[in-house]
Amino acid sequence: MAQNNIHNLVTLIKRLEAATTRLEDIASSTIELPQAVPSLTATVATPSGPSSVASPTPQPTSAPAPSAPKRTPQEPLPESIEEFDVFISQSVNKYVQASNKLGDLIAEQASKVLEGFKQQRRFLLISTKARKPDITGSDMVVYQELLKPINEALMAVGSIKESNRGSPVFSQLSAVAEGIMVLAWVTVDNRPYKHVEESLGSAQFFGNRVLKEYKDKGPDQVEWVQTFYQVFRDLAEYVKQYYPNGIPWNAGGKPAAEVAKTLDSVPASGAAAPPPPPPLPAAGGAPPPPPPPPPPGMPPAIQAAPAKPDMNAVFSDLNKGEAVTKGLRKVDRSEMTHKNPALRAGSTVSDRDSSGRGKSPAPGKKPKPESMRVKKPPKKELEGNKWTIENFDKPSDPIVIEAEMSHSILISRCNQTTIIVKGKGNAVTVENTQRLSLVIDSLVSTVDVVKSSNFALQVMGNLPTILLDQLDGAQVYLSKESTSTRVFSSKSAGINVNVLAGDDDDYKEIPLPSQICSYFDEEKGDMVNEIVDHAG
Repeated sequence: MAQNNIHNLVTLIKRLEAATTRLEDIASSTIELPQAVPSLTATVATPSGPSSVASPTPQPTSAPAPSAPKRTPQEPLPESIEEFDVFISQSVNKYVQASNKLGDLIAEQASKVLEGFKQQRRFLLISTKARKPDITGSDMVVYQELLKPINEALMAVGSIKESNRGSPVFSQLSAVAEGIMVLAWVTVDNRPYKHVEESLGSAQFFGNRVLKEYKDKGPDQVEWVQTFYQVFRDLAEYVKQYYPNGIPWNAGGKPAAEVAKTLDSVPASGAAAPPPPPPLPAAGGAPPPPPPPPPPGMPPAIQAAPAKPDMNAVFSDLNKGEAVTKGLRKVDRSEMTHKNPALRAGSTVSDRDSSGRGKSPAPGKKPKPESMRVKKPPKKELEGNKWTIENFDKPSDPIVIEAEMSHSILISRCNQTTIIVKGKGNAVTVENTQRLSLVIDSLVSTVDVVKSSNFALQVMGNLPTILLDQLDGAQVYLSKESTSTRVFSSKSAGINVNVLAGDDDDYKEIPLPSQICSYFDEEKGDMVNEIVDHAG
């Protein structure tokens, strides 16, 4: 009986040694157990004592891993949208980079311009998937909601200009604010590229001033203007190619509101995917241990609340009367700056005011009179869509230029000069001239004359508007086609408009009023303005 017990004990010890050796081999050969073999991740029971009998460990079955969510393939973009992306990445971004180089308000305004073109890209993408909303019916609200982001960017650009009228870069801000109306081309049904070209003409009014001011001293400013102009030229070519007759929409598409909602719900491309869930423990095995707690950090500092002023103490001090100054120290004569010049010379005042109020701007320098300025050589050249004619003084022959519909013309500092504009141009700006005679065929927009004297204008064809500001003497001759021309004058005197009238088609001279009489009418409750006529 004793021999049988000893035999069983020896057999049991051998089996325990074999199991221990097996476990040591597994532990030494496997540093990190692969999750693909669930049997190796199961916990092996260790015998509790020499009397226990090792039983074979059952092979557990692993739970099926959850399948990863399938990504739906993205729908390919239409060619028109891909080309618009190229336009933004090349033309618009180049303008934004030039603006960031100048910084401050110009860079801030450029970011709003970029946002406007991004919102326009969204509008164009919706138009490729949706049918055109009924603007005259119930879809008017939907159409306005589609245009709302573009309109917000447009208003933000104009707001930056209006809130910084005293800025030294106001001309740059005005050029962008005038040209940002180009974003409205998506609402034009008939030849929208014409609207893009007209917007360029509006931007050039202030942009050309920047070119003239920084032509010889600011290459970064000149580059900025050229990159801004290039945005209009590239956009006009794009609209001519893909939207020559307006946005076609998708006749068989879904409602615009539904498409817009779908686009807004799609997550942005390139977003990081959520991490996969941790693997489930094998069946029958113990769950993985929790992660260790983070190391203890410093407890947050407790900030004492600022003591509130005791108003009772203030009033009690005020009620003391003359006794309130008893605690003040008497200043010795040697410490008084008004009696010691040496102390005044040694004292310094900080450049910055403690109140944080900025310094008042220094008054600007008055420009030199024309007689004291150095005369520059005459210039007549075409840069892009802009004609520049300046510094001509008593030329022997008239100056003739051939204008196109996209051309704007700047005439500056020309004395006793005759200029003839043939063809139909966009706009003409005249400034600081004396005895200038201007003859034009037709214009798309306006003739703007500023700070000139003894000016003469003859219109052979059609002209919508004439703007006269700070003129001393002017003669305007209108043709039969331009009898409906609007003339706006301010701070001017001695202006006569000559129109063809009567059977003989003779010119009739009509002076423009330069004196206004104003008085308050009690019955109307408002000011009444009357033109003063001088009879006799």
